[in-house]
Amino acid sequence: MLNRQIDAFMGCDCDYDRASVVLFGAPYDGTTSFRPGTRFGPSAIRRESYGLEEYSPYQDRELSDVDVFDAGDLELAIGDSVLVTDAIEDMAARILSDGKAPFMLGGEHLVTLGAVRAAVKKYPDLHIVHFDAHADLRDDYLGVKFSHACVLRRCYELVGDGRIHQFGIRSGDKSEFVFGKGRVDTVKFGFDGLDDAVRALQGKPVYFTLDLDVLDPSVFPGTGTPEPGGVSFDALRRAATAVVKGCDVKGLDVNELSPHYDPSGASTAVACKIVREMLIALGK
Repeated sequence: MLNRQIDAFMGCDCDYDRASVVLFGAPYDGTTSFRPGTRFGPSAIRRESYGLEEYSPYQDRELSDVDVFDAGDLELAIGDSVLVTDAIEDMAARILSDGKAPFMLGGEHLVTLGAVRAAVKKYPDLHIVHFDAHADLRDDYLGVKFSHACVLRRCYELVGDGRIHQFGIRSGDKSEFVFGKGRVDTVKFGFDGLDDAVRALQGKPVYFTLDLDVLDPSVFPGTGTPEPGGVSFDALRRAATAVVKGCDVKGLDVNELSPHYDPSGASTAVACKIVREMLIALGK
């Protein structure tokens, strides 16, 4: 059994055996391509979660309605992306083998690869729903294949054609869009067609990865790669809860908060609220 955390995300304090969802942090930013700092995201989200209420007026439910265990942060080998993704895979696999859903707090987006590896081993027909400003489909970034700029390309190699469904994409090298055409379902700039995608995914196992830089920097400046032209908080809240409620989500993550780039704390509060809404939606 994993040990309960003293500084758990608010309301996430049930016993491991009883939990249906296990929260854990992956504090890693070793391949960040612009501004580092996402390693501090998980701890900031936990600490600042106590500025919010456990009750969601959007869903008329409380976090206490969902059995969530917070396992704390993994201790990761900061200088080695292979060891990092292996450790995350081991943690996610353990949670999945116990019949629970892993919910990971990043960290940079590369951390998603480890969790997807574990999920696809248990669910070979896995689909991935991906919210992001960036396509993350590069084959390599400056010669590095294990990079947050390449994470969905590595995930594609695990799941294949037609299994990745991207929304909010508004940035990427032209080669990424060329590669993705016919292989990856990509919706640019927002969430058009999300309801149709959720319906099409009924009965299929889904991993949901949410890069918070899908938000406009005016809403969420606290990230390493801010990209103007993003979505609003409420648009993201509605879209994220629609995926969690409407799909058979086997695992999920929220990533790319760099809290110190927003000294006001507003970006961290946004991250906390999105995590709260997703956790509550998991209790569907």
